[in-house]
Amino acid sequence: MPGRRRQAIFFSVLGIVTIVLTVALNISWAVLSWRTGVLFIFGAIVFLLVIAGMVLNTIFLVREIKKNEQHDAFLNAVTHELKTPVASIKLYLETLERRDIPEPKKQEFYRIMHDDTNRLMGTIEQVLEASRVGSRSGRGKQAVPLTDVVTDCVEMARVRHHLEEDRLHVERKLPTGDTAVVVGDPQELKSAVSNLVENAIKYSGGNVKVSLQLERLDARRVALRVADQGMGIPPAELKRIFGRFYRIPGVISQKIKGTGLGLFIVRSVARKHGGRVYAASEGAGLGSTFTMELESEFQPKGAVS
Repeated sequence: MPGRRRQAIFFSVLGIVTIVLTVALNISWAVLSWRTGVLFIFGAIVFLLVIAGMVLNTIFLVREIKKNEQHDAFLNAVTHELKTPVASIKLYLETLERRDIPEPKKQEFYRIMHDDTNRLMGTIEQVLEASRVGSRSGRGKQAVPLTDVVTDCVEMARVRHHLEEDRLHVERKLPTGDTAVVVGDPQELKSAVSNLVENAIKYSGGNVKVSLQLERLDARRVALRVADQGMGIPPAELKRIFGRFYRIPGVISQKIKGTGLGLFIVRSVARKHGGRVYAASEGAGLGSTFTMELESEFQPKGAVS
């Protein structure tokens, strides 16, 4: 990683120095040959093309180096996310095989292995989902009650993280008796909502207090807001966090492991369904709010086919 950063700095400095030298040489040439107008115009055009080429080349090289850094970070994160639960399951299986374990302890081991298996499957599903939503091809669309998707995702999160009911609060600001219907891929929508909920829980630390608000914006749009009181996000990172493989550098990414794919999936799903997603935070330690807006219809509950 430091080597790649040095390469980025090297290419940036090289590009700047080359541009400065080219400008100096061309200005000198223009001053010396200003009387020959045709040559001057031709030289100016060539000069601009050379400068543009060098600028684009430098930008391309720096972007490629940054992408490679992100890929390396992603591979390290995925390796950790896959290796850790596998190592844990192996350890407990070896313990069960070699020792005479009391029944209560066995049940505890089974529960831990079950949780590790779910974690393993979650990582695999997230990588596969990122591949699917990142491609242009999609599965068949259908009318999906977003209200039911939110309810299911919240209930699954409560069970998975053993949370009390008041730790995940859902507020519906919809017309009485109506449900928000989104025409799209039910699996992708469920993945997007689940990622928002899981992120809010993961970055809340020990004090999980997450609120979800489903609100009708107008006749054709619905917004899902997921707010937590956790670690917060530095203002400079609010737009970057939706990039593929991107994780906030520093203390937050060191404390909490991840693949850097969750928010990329959310953004891709929102765009596929005619919407957008954005984040807001007052800064580190002050919590954050993620808002996903989608194109939708509003129908009486029970009328969705």
